[in-house]
This record gives sequence, C-alpha cells and structure tokens, in this order.
Amino acid sequence: QVQLAESGGGLVQAGGSLRLSCAASGRTFSSRCMGWFRQAPGKEREFVAGINWNGGATDYADSVEGRFTISTDNAKNTLYLQMNSLKPEDTAVYYCARLLRCGIRTLYDYRGQGTQVTVSS
Repeated sequence: QVQLAESGGGLVQAGGSLRLSCAASGRTFSSRCMGWFRQAPGKEREFVAGINWNGGATDYADSVEGRFTISTDNAKNTLYLQMNSLKPEDTAVYYCARLLRCGIRTLYDYRGQGTQVTVSS
C-alpha cells in the first residue's frame, strides 16, 4: 500500500512562488519515478513534472520548463515541486503520483488527494 499526501498549495499573486510537498509512505519508492500532475476546472489532467526517485533525472512539461523544479528528499520520503514565476494559467489542483513507468507521463498507479493552487492576476 502506498500513501501520498500533498501540502503547500494556496493563493498567490502572478509572479509569485509556492513550494508543494508530497509525503510518501508505504511501499518503497526505490527505482521508481514520481510525478506531479494538475487539473484545472473543465480541463484534462496535465502532466507537470517527473523525477526518478533514485537518480534524479527530471522531465518537465513545456508549459512549466524553466519555472518549476521537481526534487526529492529520500531521507524524508518527500517529493517537492518548487513553482516560480507563477501565472494565472497555473491555477489548478496539483497531485503527486507514482508513475507506472519512468518516462511515461500518462500513467500512474497511486495518487494523492491533491492541493489547490490559485494564482491571481
């Protein structure tokens, strides 16, 4: 069993920053990849960023490349998403998830409950 719990969402002005956290517990995440997804009202779920839990190789959606940074703290079993230069179009519920396979952005087997990020203009 895997549990994922996001935190750190909130309301921020355009141009501001937020850091999301995802506390992971349960089965080991060794050699697996983790990702952040988001879903805005009326829109499809969107891949945001992914990372290999062990090696740190990262992958970003074009829409966030250069503004967001995904990272892990293995000692704390925690995944992070540092979001800078936020835009109103970044407004969404953000989820962390364990990817089914590294390099495949669309599939995951476990997902957290999500945290709301709202960016005002």
